[in-house]
Amino acid sequence: MKGKWAQGIEPRNFAWIIKDVLAVSERPGGQSRTHRRVRRQEEIIWIREQGFARVVSLLPSPHNLHAYDELGVVWDHMPLPPHIDAAPVLAEMYPKIRAWIAAGDKVLVHQEELGDRVQGVMAGYLVWAGMVPSPAQAISIVEQINSRQMGPPGRELVAIAAELAAAG
Repeated sequence: MKGKWAQGIEPRNFAWIIKDVLAVSERPGGQSRTHRRVRRQEEIIWIREQGFARVVSLLPSPHNLHAYDELGVVWDHMPLPPHIDAAPVLAEMYPKIRAWIAAGDKVLVHQEELGDRVQGVMAGYLVWAGMVPSPAQAISIVEQINSRQMGPPGRELVAIAAELAAAG
């Protein structure tokens, strides 16, 4: 039996969007001001030990992605910085997430912090995938899951996802 420390530690603000399938958290190791290498390693170990097949980083830059390689965790970098046209990123990301989930993979999505953009991407995915019928319901569900309100940047991403779903 592995020791407690061999299991790693859960990333901050970890939450299941779809139980045992699709989750969110802040960046392993913490935000830039409080980022710690040892914590990052422990959190990536936890991600690996929980059976996540893939981590999707929405960070604008490829900071610390090498740490996933070092610990044997597959990752995808889909930068979603503020002030860009998010539609092409979401149009590429959502089919990939659906394919990974269909293949039985557990997926974790993160950005620097668990904020409006990550929440908007996840609520948008629920609408785009047809799991929730309306953007308002998806926003409400994700807000409840994460115990935080979604502001305009996140709501805008949900609206874009709804447009992508309608365009089909």
